[in-house]
Amino acid sequence: MNVHRLRLTDVELALYEREGAPPTVLFLHATGFHGRIWDQVIERLGDVHTFALDQRGHGQSETPTLPPEWHTFAGDVVALGDHFSWTGIVGVGHSIGGHALTAAAAARPGLFARLLLIDPVIMPEAYYVGILEGEHFTARRRKDWRSPDEMFERFRERAPFDRWDEAVLRDYVGHGLRPNTGGEGYVLACDPAFEAASYNYGSAANIYPLLSSVHIPVTILRAAGHADASVNNFSASPTAPDLAGRFPNARDVSLPEYSHFIPMEAPDRTAEFVREEINAVRS
Repeated sequence: MNVHRLRLTDVELALYEREGAPPTVLFLHATGFHGRIWDQVIERLGDVHTFALDQRGHGQSETPTLPPEWHTFAGDVVALGDHFSWTGIVGVGHSIGGHALTAAAAARPGLFARLLLIDPVIMPEAYYVGILEGEHFTARRRKDWRSPDEMFERFRERAPFDRWDEAVLRDYVGHGLRPNTGGEGYVLACDPAFEAASYNYGSAANIYPLLSSVHIPVTILRAAGHADASVNNFSASPTAPDLAGRFPNARDVSLPEYSHFIPMEAPDRTAEFVREEINAVRS
């Protein structure tokens, strides 16, 4: 695996590349996670050229000093596309990753050939009411851990992690912690304060004016639940029920057997959907 560290915007980004045959596939993770959460999916793809990004404020990428406005996540994708001269690649994004890929596709026609949006955080349009005030509950996440093993044992029997593929959970804790430079043990790579602010800024990230300009084929995987579920219920789907109809060329696939954490619960099934997009580009 090749690890790239690039400063193309206001932050340094960590990007993980596995060499292989075209088309190139770019993976974007959900809020609070990191690029290595895709390892189990990527391993199931065989000989394919892939990149997985630690989005700003996550994993080994730098945390910005500016607020986490959601257009900045898309801006990083556009900057990567310009840097690598990507054209006609496949974008796979989960949660906020799906939102960021969609905005990047609108900003750079030709960058992507197809998008696979896995339970994207593109909520009903009425939910975009501006930046939320107050502290989001994720700001109170436990930040300090003695070891990745401690975190794994704590999470493996707790919802929603008890439904995850065990290897994915190992990847999550193994790459989601950093050595604590100010003391003993480890700390979360995605600082809880940054994660919480990202959620608050999500309600100001109305992407609907951009959707009509995304003409490439889009597949939307929808998990169980519904978009008006409690904001504290991360297992329910946040995706607008009519989202596919708001794109010029999109299809909606319902997966009610899974929660919002589809790639973590079902890396095999997720890889099947990614292969469909790859084969469509190759054909």
